[in-house]
Amino acid sequence: MVPYMVRFLLGLTLLSTFGCAKKNGECASVFFGGEIVNPTNDYVVLYRNDAYIDSVRLDDNNRFSFNLQGIDEGLYHFDHAPELQYIYLQEGDSLLARLNTVEFDESLVFSGTGSEVNNFLVEMFLAYENEEPQIYEYYPLDPEAFSQKIDSLRAIKINHLNDLVVDNQLSERALNMAKATIDYNSYITKEKYPFYHKRKTGEETIHDLDESFYDYRKNIDFNNRDLTYFRPYFDFMKWHFGNISYMSCLKDCGGDHEAVNDRLHFNKHKLYLVDSLVAETEIRDILFRNIAVDYLLKEHNPSQECQLFIDKFNKLSSNEQHKEEIDHLYKGIRHLQPNQSLPNFILKDINNQNISLKEIVGRKKNTVFYFWTASQQKPFRSNMQHVEKLKKKYPDHNFVGINLKTSYPQWQLLVEEYKLDKNTQFHGENFKEIQMAMIIDKLNKCIITKDTVIVDAFADLYTSL
Repeated sequence: MVPYMVRFLLGLTLLSTFGCAKKNGECASVFFGGEIVNPTNDYVVLYRNDAYIDSVRLDDNNRFSFNLQGIDEGLYHFDHAPELQYIYLQEGDSLLARLNTVEFDESLVFSGTGSEVNNFLVEMFLAYENEEPQIYEYYPLDPEAFSQKIDSLRAIKINHLNDLVVDNQLSERALNMAKATIDYNSYITKEKYPFYHKRKTGEETIHDLDESFYDYRKNIDFNNRDLTYFRPYFDFMKWHFGNISYMSCLKDCGGDHEAVNDRLHFNKHKLYLVDSLVAETEIRDILFRNIAVDYLLKEHNPSQECQLFIDKFNKLSSNEQHKEEIDHLYKGIRHLQPNQSLPNFILKDINNQNISLKEIVGRKKNTVFYFWTASQQKPFRSNMQHVEKLKKKYPDHNFVGINLKTSYPQWQLLVEEYKLDKNTQFHGENFKEIQMAMIIDKLNKCIITKDTVIVDAFADLYTSL
């Protein structure tokens, strides 16, 4: 359920809220188990937010089970690399999941006690995923017509939730989580509207919106701890603060586009708004972090402005690990400037032998590194087709694929299945090391080198070659 790019440079760390609710002096147990068809690795790992809870190995029948004591009610996720999925757990649950990794989200079905809310969350995720192309076609509509379309789609889901409540007894927190997945996915589309409408219609300025267009904002809780790590809520917060920063900056910072096009000014504005409106420490810190990562990755040139921004971020954030991460990110960006030496780390070749990055470059003077993962099949296929075209266009360049976040056996199978050149495909085991060394922020990213010297470390496969 959680998109791939979400995992890129957006890993969040939090101390576990693992607790023990007492009933008759004992901790209530929770069972969570299931079967994984076509497993991609040997383990299932359970997290609360991004804090590790437990892990279990699949048995000979590809089944797994967790027996948990005294866990807090709320949102968890289970990881079967490279995929992960939300799960809602509460006292007394006895929950079974069955899925096929070939179609991870589409095949996932829950049964047993606690299955109702979990199946609903999956159903809502798939509904919004299926509606996305349809909603994109609505953006040229005028604001009133657009709102009617979005509100109508939301009403269908709310009616479905009401039917679920009639037939099943949900806790108040589970009901709120189910409603949140409807509300915040709908609200995101309205936060996007002024920008997508301008892009789709070609209008020169942002369309005027009646105040009623954003009526839902009156009910937003900026400090909902239960939703801190819930993707629709977090995505809404990102879009919301980007939207109001843009609009208020456009209005109050000179009346033209100069201020909002100044990335330092605009992102400091976002930091200020989060600081003003969000009191919950964890939510504040992950929003501050997201703004900092977004700014540095799009700026990706060391400058006095970048340092000023980092200084501001460090004053506002209370999370020392985030501060350290932003520091490492900025150092990584500085080390990837033109004419710098290429970072070096170890990869695996098709024969499971270690090979260093600089050894690979040594095979041909001009090298283009690109990155892919098994969990994003459509971009992977498109990029591979594009790479084949680039090979013909640039016969003096060596195009090297580095696979990430895929098990080594699965990577080997994919190299065989897609008949990829085994001499130019390599597997990265240490994702975190490669992620920070190469600053991987998007699937189209590539790095162009000459010998072992960087030419462009922030290139794009489709626009830079």
